[in-house]
Amino acid sequence: MNDKAELTRPRPVRESISEMAELVLPNDANPLNALLGGRLMHWIDLAGAMAAHRHSRAYVVTASIDHMDFLVPVRVGDFVILRSSVNRVFHTSMEVGVKVWVENYRAEQSHHVSSAYLTFVAVDAAGNKMAVRPVVPETEEEKRRYADAERRREIRRAESARRNEVRS
Repeated sequence: MNDKAELTRPRPVRESISEMAELVLPNDANPLNALLGGRLMHWIDLAGAMAAHRHSRAYVVTASIDHMDFLVPVRVGDFVILRSSVNRVFHTSMEVGVKVWVENYRAEQSHHVSSAYLTFVAVDAAGNKMAVRPVVPETEEEKRRYADAERRREIRRAESARRNEVRS
């Protein structure tokens, strides 16, 4: 297969799946020994970028992150597990979903902490946008996330248009 064909070959979602684990240390926490929201957001950005990079095989930059809720506290000593994958590719951008769990290995408990949708744009070494190969959802869950990504994109576009009107 020639290089051009390889760069445009659709790739299944499973090839972008990434997992990251972090141990929450005192430097990651507030005075109540709870994980700082900003630190979790940083880890979510990194986990999302890993999936976007694995799919696009290019540099990626974060264009946006959707609304986030922090559902349960995460304490010093807990493990944070972040799983990410590309939900959908548009032209130069990709929506990536990241789901976060906290694992307390002492109590043998695991809880959903947060989920986020991030948009990444593929760029070359000079920072110019690049086309991204299509993604192929295979499972029913991947197909649902693929369809939902289009709806979220339309919501983001409508919000952006509304903000631009307000600024005018």
